[in-house]
Amino acid sequence: MSSNAFQTRYSRIHNMRSLFSLFSSDLAIDLGTANTLVYALGKGIIVNEPSIIAVNKVTNEVEAVGKEAKEMLGRTPGNIVAIKPMKDGVIADFRHTEKMLNYFIQKAHNRKMMVHPRIVIGVPSEITQVEKRAVMDSAYRAKASEVHLVEQAMVAAIGAGLPITEAGGNMVVDIGGGTTDIAVISLAGIVYSRSVRMAGNQMDEAVITYLKRKYNLLIGERTGEQIKMQLGSAYPLDKPLSMEVKGRNLIEGVPKTITIDDSEIREALSECISTIINAIRVALERTPPELSADISDRGIVLTGGGALIKNLDKRIREETGLPVSIADDPLASVVLGTGKMLSDFKLLRKISID
Repeated sequence: MSSNAFQTRYSRIHNMRSLFSLFSSDLAIDLGTANTLVYALGKGIIVNEPSIIAVNKVTNEVEAVGKEAKEMLGRTPGNIVAIKPMKDGVIADFRHTEKMLNYFIQKAHNRKMMVHPRIVIGVPSEITQVEKRAVMDSAYRAKASEVHLVEQAMVAAIGAGLPITEAGGNMVVDIGGGTTDIAVISLAGIVYSRSVRMAGNQMDEAVITYLKRKYNLLIGERTGEQIKMQLGSAYPLDKPLSMEVKGRNLIEGVPKTITIDDSEIREALSECISTIINAIRVALERTPPELSADISDRGIVLTGGGALIKNLDKRIREETGLPVSIADDPLASVVLGTGKMLSDFKLLRKISID
């Protein structure tokens, strides 16, 4: 074969390859307790919805997934149940997680049926073999051709733009819905990692319990979350905030509206926040001295939805004496970091867990 013909053939194969990668169906998924985000190569984040599925108990049909299903939480008739199949960052309900994943993958591919994507999924650091197996099986049943698992704290650090491949300590605290993942990373490896089951969901529950105890007012999960997002803080605010809360009075049994302020919710959340700060302290104690020196220069980076709690960075700075910063887009850090793995297979091989 002449070199010219070879050249033409080579470029044709190369073009086919690049065309193929253009239609590449690879996905990065942050399968979270509260929200599931899906990132597609070249397109960015294409799905960002609550990890909730509404199922009809009579027909076993999926009535709604994501945002629509969240609207139904606490409002469903007897034959429909709204299920959160993820608990504490891991799969609690295998069958429904599979249905939910299937829906999100189809949605990411505009409902194309014949797609078999390679998928990278972020999981909490202290996950057991059985829990890993469950995540992989769910993804394979949702028609994945390959599945790679990566630790959430690691990909959160990548998504937050930390220089993880350098010889220097980076500390990341990823406060999600079900777990808070804390990790010290150097040379693309995890030096110390810890996962505590204290995060957004437990904060919502703390708010619900507080209002029940103090005002005999019963509120639902969604209202608890709204209060946490609007009023939740870890340190006194410059300008006091308040909001009206509607719920059911437990003594009289009728709907009732009360006004609460930020100091009450700060009190409700104080135990949850202390638990997270203690876990950060333990991580700092267990860090080798050379890396401690790096962390005292670079500080701690917060990611995950919990990083949006007002003044949390200020409180951690106060308690540890270290600089604390919040990632640019804390809610998407994990999925953006996981997304980077799709185009950097060398790094993926380094950090994926088998």
